[in-house]
Amino acid sequence: MKRIFKDLTPSGIFNMTTFLDKVLFLLLIALTIASFFFVKRFIQPGSLVRIMSDNKTVYVLNLNEDTAVSVKTPLGENVIEIKDKMVHMKEASCQNKLCVHQGWIDRGAIVCLPNKVIVSVGGGGGDSKKYDAISR
Repeated sequence: MKRIFKDLTPSGIFNMTTFLDKVLFLLLIALTIASFFFVKRFIQPGSLVRIMSDNKTVYVLNLNEDTAVSVKTPLGENVIEIKDKMVHMKEASCQNKLCVHQGWIDRGAIVCLPNKVIVSVGGGGGDSKKYDAISR
């Protein structure tokens, strides 16, 4: 029984691997790191901000126009600000405020789970012939 636990220590596992195992491991780490840089290339910045509350679209705003809007939720209200072609959750009534700490985005989404608010940045909607990041 002691031998099993000894083999599971980091030094024991490292001793059991071959040279090709180590090369494969390093290759997988390099591919993972490289994918973070390539994903940003495929997800283009959007031009529309869609704000949803409780699975209903509340606002569809242009990312090029600086504005701030308030979304009322059962727990309080969230304030979303658009400025310099970027959007962020300025204020939120949730406890942990992870959505506020996410910062400014020009693509992707900000989600406030306790308040059920989703702020997503997407395309103009009229160009349905383009591929998205998953189908490329």
